[in-house]
Amino acid sequence: MKILEINLENCYGIGKMECSFDFSKSKTHLIYAPNGTMKSSFAKTFYDIAKNDKKIVPCDRIYQNRKTKYELKVDGTTINPESILVVDAEDSTYDATKKISNFIARKELKQKYDNIYAELSSQKNDFIKKLKQISQSSDCEIEFVNTFTTELNSFYESLDTIIETLKDKFTKYNFRYNDIFDKKGNVKKFLEKNKKLLNGYIDKYVDLLTKSSFFKKSENSFGTYQASEILKAIEDNSFFDAGHKFILYGNVAIESADKLKELVEKEVSQIINDAKLKDNFDKVDKAIGANVELRLFKKVIEKDNLLLIELDKYEEFKKKVWISYLSEIKNEAIELAKYYRTKKKDLEEIIIQAKKEIETWRTIIDKFNSRFYVPFKVILTNQEDIILKEETANLEFQYHDKNEEPVNQNKEIILKVLSKGEQRAFFILQLLFDIESRKNIANNLIIFDDIADSFDYKNKYAIIEYIKDLHNQDNFRLIILTHNFDFYRTVNSRLSLNNSVHMATKDENRNIILSRGQYRKDVLKYFISNLQDPKIFISLITFTRNIIEYIETNTSSDYLKLTNCLHLRSDSSSISANDIMAIYKSRFSSCTGKNINYGNKNILELIYETANSIISETSIDEILLENKVVLSIAIRLKAEEFMIKNLPDIELSTITKNQTYSLFAEYRKLNKTTENVVLDKVNLMTPENIHMNAFMYEPLIDISLHHLENLYNNVCSLN
Repeated sequence: MKILEINLENCYGIGKMECSFDFSKSKTHLIYAPNGTMKSSFAKTFYDIAKNDKKIVPCDRIYQNRKTKYELKVDGTTINPESILVVDAEDSTYDATKKISNFIARKELKQKYDNIYAELSSQKNDFIKKLKQISQSSDCEIEFVNTFTTELNSFYESLDTIIETLKDKFTKYNFRYNDIFDKKGNVKKFLEKNKKLLNGYIDKYVDLLTKSSFFKKSENSFGTYQASEILKAIEDNSFFDAGHKFILYGNVAIESADKLKELVEKEVSQIINDAKLKDNFDKVDKAIGANVELRLFKKVIEKDNLLLIELDKYEEFKKKVWISYLSEIKNEAIELAKYYRTKKKDLEEIIIQAKKEIETWRTIIDKFNSRFYVPFKVILTNQEDIILKEETANLEFQYHDKNEEPVNQNKEIILKVLSKGEQRAFFILQLLFDIESRKNIANNLIIFDDIADSFDYKNKYAIIEYIKDLHNQDNFRLIILTHNFDFYRTVNSRLSLNNSVHMATKDENRNIILSRGQYRKDVLKYFISNLQDPKIFISLITFTRNIIEYIETNTSSDYLKLTNCLHLRSDSSSISANDIMAIYKSRFSSCTGKNINYGNKNILELIYETANSIISETSIDEILLENKVVLSIAIRLKAEEFMIKNLPDIELSTITKNQTYSLFAEYRKLNKTTENVVLDKVNLMTPENIHMNAFMYEPLIDISLHHLENLYNNVCSLN
């Protein structure tokens, strides 16, 4: 990515913006834009384009009838939306776990993994529907998996484990699964609690088997279950049609399926209708009836008393029931298990590759933990057997407060106790995962929208270090938007951006103009070196006055003389530009030997003359600091001039501080409504610009020059 061409019209608050960024000279471009200029509109537009949905790039609401236009070209070709990432630390809906994916892996690995599981899930869902109809279980997938493993095994692995045990001939159970294997475990608790009663029934059943001429009790009992299995095997009579026959105990010959069935039913009937066995069952049944939660279980047992024999080994019977259910759809189960085996190798290979990248992600977290000063530590937890468990690789947070032991907390609780800056750090951590996932993709364009806003200084520098890391990588191109002047200067310095720094302004038609970024270094040195320019000469008054107040006092003669250039005092009209130059020479050694060609002019005359020349410029540079300082000083002086004329009894010598406001307080008593509105704006807009801190002039950078221009014209109209 060498050249990015941007052509926007009516996109959110941007009327028109046509510009290009040359990334061949610098991989990062920095834009300082005062609030309300273009940052949010620019970022939103790129965000919408990144989503590749043209319908969601609206015009500003005020201009809904205007046609929207947005063209982004990279080296002459329309930009790929997937290459754009907009980083907004205010986006609290951003979820890291979605970006980390089900496991830590590159995007293409994750896509391949998801595709395989999507295919598996499609087949599994159809299979589960059939299994649910048979079992009537409320959650048959989980119930099945939990039956065959004590670990968090996957459905596919559980199915593959038991697939060989499925049968063509099997006992079919007609009860609802949860009537016996209830989720609360009430049936199991009952059976364990009433073991003695249950054993009484089983013992009597065994005793009857022992005495039966057909059934026998031995080490390998031949009971009702075994008999029913034989009946199933011969029910089509083919065994007997082939000339075979059964010789039973006592030389009883059986030559047909019907005769054997009749014999078995007779023997079973004798057993289950035995008076003592029925008496034992009634005792069990009565105990079940005493428990309201077992009413469904009671109905099942009353229909088939002999189920109590099976329930002696509850967990084994549960497995037997599932095998019965699955045997009903044996072919489908075999096909699904077979399909899983073919895909398992692919999944395992993906996981092997993904695990190699875990260290990269841990490095991100280690950097975050070491660079950011926040009351929580981030821990990455990864499930090693992810192919089996289908678990998510999660972020965990340990909150720590002073000397107390760290406490594990979830995201929601963490966010409730964090400060605004700490919350932004949290969201930035999540964005780092998204950025990291793009390292293997060429030509990434990342838009940072006020990424450091609301941070304290130590965390602000942590963000700059991350940006610097990206700046030094070949496959990232960055556009950084900010209205924080300190951040603007620091990023420029740390990244050595030179000519890729811009300042944005907006005209009355909402057209965005990018100018060369200024005030990246020491503005005071720049002013001292360019005193021949009247704008700079006048602007330096505020800086110098401020410095004198720091190193001396506000009673210093030089301080008072400079103050009388900013306020109308008795000797203001007698001060010349040369008088001010003499102060500069005494305060700044680099001014020694310098002269100005307008030195004989009265300072007030020079200020008004320079302010008028700014107003008359055909295209005023809204960025220039000196334009704003000169207009602010001239506005203040013109306002004082007007108020003094209308307050003939005012004694200026009695005003020792805040002269403009003191005059306004007196003038307001005259109830001149129209003038009051203008003068009130003077007090609101100009104080910071005139009493300027030599090192923190951000408020003046942000203020609109057009507002000062209009205010100057309004104040002049008063006079």
